[in-house]
Amino acid sequence: MLDGQVYARIGEDGFTRLIRAFYAQVPADDILGPMYPADDLSGAEQRLREFLMYRFGGPTSYVDQRGHPRLRMRHSRFAIDSPARDRWVTLMDRALEQAALPDDATERLREFFHDTATFMMNC
Repeated sequence: MLDGQVYARIGEDGFTRLIRAFYAQVPADDILGPMYPADDLSGAEQRLREFLMYRFGGPTSYVDQRGHPRLRMRHSRFAIDSPARDRWVTLMDRALEQAALPDDATERLREFFHDTATFMMNC
């Protein structure tokens, strides 16, 4: 599946279910929880959802409001080591299962998440 086809396949609802399932796990997580400000968890959820919708062929709200994603720069203040990367991937894989998206979209998103999580490691 091509990246631009993912949004057409799952729509905003699919991304909303996915990201909601991911962020439901974050506050109680001993590695990721401390990286997210408790008073802005809904903001983090919105930003990730809008980024993913943009990245996979949906509306451009993310770049309209925030500009180029610059993922490594935006995350440079966080120590992202191998355990943090692996935990993020574990929670996102679990969220993908919970969201019950079509198999082709799930596999493309899983590949993107695994590759991007590795790219984001900075220590």
